[in-house]
Amino acid sequence: MPFFQPFRAAERQRLLAAIRAAEQTTSGEIRVHVQRHCSPDPCLDAARRFERLGMTRTAARNGVLIFVAWRDHRFAVIGDRGIHEKVGEPFWRTTADAMTPHFAAGDVVAGIAAGVQAAGEALRQNFPRQPDDRNELPDEISHG
Repeated sequence: MPFFQPFRAAERQRLLAAIRAAEQTTSGEIRVHVQRHCSPDPCLDAARRFERLGMTRTAARNGVLIFVAWRDHRFAVIGDRGIHEKVGEPFWRTTADAMTPHFAAGDVVAGIAAGVQAAGEALRQNFPRQPDDRNELPDEISHG
C-alpha cells in the first residue's frame, strides 16, 4: 500500500506552522494524526493513537491530539489528563464545533488549523510557557 499523504506540501507547511505557533506560548503539546478510516467511534481510535504516539509522556500531561479519518469524514479532538482537568468536556465539543464548518465546506486544512488554534489558546491559558520548557513531542503530522 502506498504511503498515505492527504496534504500537498504547502498545506502540510501551513499545519506545521499552526502547530509551532500554538506551541510558542505554552508548555503544552499538539499533534495531528490523519488516517484513511476509523471505527464507528473516532474518539476511541483517537485515544488509542494518543497512546501509540506517546502523548501521555509529557511532564504536565497536557498533550492534545487532533485525529482525522480522512475518507470516513470523522474526527476527534482529545487531550491528556492535565489539560482535560482544566478545560473539561465542553471545551472539546466547542473545538470540534469550530472545526466542523470548515470540514463541511471541504477545507480540511482550515478545519484542522482552527482546532490547533483553539487547543493552543486553551493550553496557553492553562499551561503558559516557562523559561525551561522544551518541545517534548515532535510537531510532525503522523499518518496511519
